[in-house]
Amino acid sequence: MKEGEQTHWFEPIADHLSDAYLRYSFTYGTKNEVECLMELLDLKEGDSLLDVGCGPGRHSNLFAEKGLNVTGIDISKEFIRIADTGGKGAKFIRQDVRQMDYESEFDAVISMCQGGFGLLYDPTSSNKDSDMDMKALKNMSRALKPGGKLALSAFSSYFQVRFLGEKDFFDAFNGVNKEEIEIISPEGLKKDAVTWTTCFTPRELRFMVNNVGLTVKDIWSVTPLDYELLPCGIENPEFLLLAEKQLA
Repeated sequence: MKEGEQTHWFEPIADHLSDAYLRYSFTYGTKNEVECLMELLDLKEGDSLLDVGCGPGRHSNLFAEKGLNVTGIDISKEFIRIADTGGKGAKFIRQDVRQMDYESEFDAVISMCQGGFGLLYDPTSSNKDSDMDMKALKNMSRALKPGGKLALSAFSSYFQVRFLGEKDFFDAFNGVNKEEIEIISPEGLKKDAVTWTTCFTPRELRFMVNNVGLTVKDIWSVTPLDYELLPCGIENPEFLLLAEKQLA
């Protein structure tokens, strides 16, 4: 990716938000999420972890504190800059998950808060491929070592339709929710923006994961901040999927 190049609708949002992103309430549950993932992924000191769509490094830096060898990637130059100031030993790279080409390098891969999975559909671009998330999932699978595990969060179609807001428009054909939002910079400057979030059902996630050569271990309903693993339902905004790559 060329220096300064913008290739995704989220980048101007990240540029405006900068470290004000870390003031959003959902980020306050990061410690709980990391503790949960350490256990689910059976991680130990010295293991290698890839954080796809790492944002400003809120998960990556906590994992690095626990002695993991962490690589975080994100499409936002601004978020990578913030992540790099964490000083926790994680390595951060500005990279597009759709172009990621790691090969059997990591003991575990995570993609949380729709970072590298669920924000890829872009109806404003010339490429309106609604299946970019499948390509991202294939790249994540390839990055895992045999026996490695994937933890991935995805926004729930059930929740989105059930609690559709006044400024939401749900595209049922593509499973994508368009939302008009207001974002505020660290200096307090307000700006209107639009987000496009692809939503999923557990059945879709199972089909996708099986298609890229991973085995689904479980899927739960979860809510950021209060990170309790619950049976799949319609009252929680996200699903958390755990999958494993078969041994060679």
